[in-house]
Amino acid sequence: MLAPGISPPSDAIDKRPIVYIVDDDLLIRDGLRCLLEAEGLAVEDYDNSEAFLMTYQPGEGGCLLLDARLPGMSGIELLRWLRKNGSRIPILMMTGHSDVAMAVEAMKAGASDFLEKPVTRRRLVDSVKVAVTASRQINERDDEQRSAAEHIAKLTPRQKEILMLVVGGRPSKNIAADIGISQRTVESHRASIMRKLGAKSLPELGRIVMRPDAEKEA
Repeated sequence: MLAPGISPPSDAIDKRPIVYIVDDDLLIRDGLRCLLEAEGLAVEDYDNSEAFLMTYQPGEGGCLLLDARLPGMSGIELLRWLRKNGSRIPILMMTGHSDVAMAVEAMKAGASDFLEKPVTRRRLVDSVKVAVTASRQINERDDEQRSAAEHIAKLTPRQKEILMLVVGGRPSKNIAADIGISQRTVESHRASIMRKLGAKSLPELGRIVMRPDAEKEA
């Protein structure tokens, strides 16, 4: 559960990525919270997987510090559940037991790192900062993909047809012959497409279209 007196930061108040801690040891949670908040990081902590899942929203930034051995749903089970349900939040698995097999299992299941307790302050902070940076990059790519898909969805069927021919390397003259319109009309459509997608060059247009979500719309 959340530490007494601590409320989840409001998006309108705190834009920092959140470091989630799931560990059934209150002393460990309090120690990690104090250390990470001293580094300027926002923290939410829970004593079990079920409590975390009740409030966590997939797509939120930050990272998850997860104890491997938890009552109820174990850390490994939570890790697998998150990955199965599409969450890409970086997960740092923690354990107080020297267990190579568990470390391998966690990494195969999608953990970003494996930390053995007691973890040093430097090791913890460095790992969390790497995870937070990775999370920010994931969110930025997701935002770009959504934006590209939304813009492509607004193109007319003819513009979508021309878009795919343009990024496929077909010259305007050839496109005009292929679909039975004038070259001038093709170039007019191409200019409109680039304006709508915010592309300043053909290579940039190609990168926008090749983003996974954008390809689905095209």
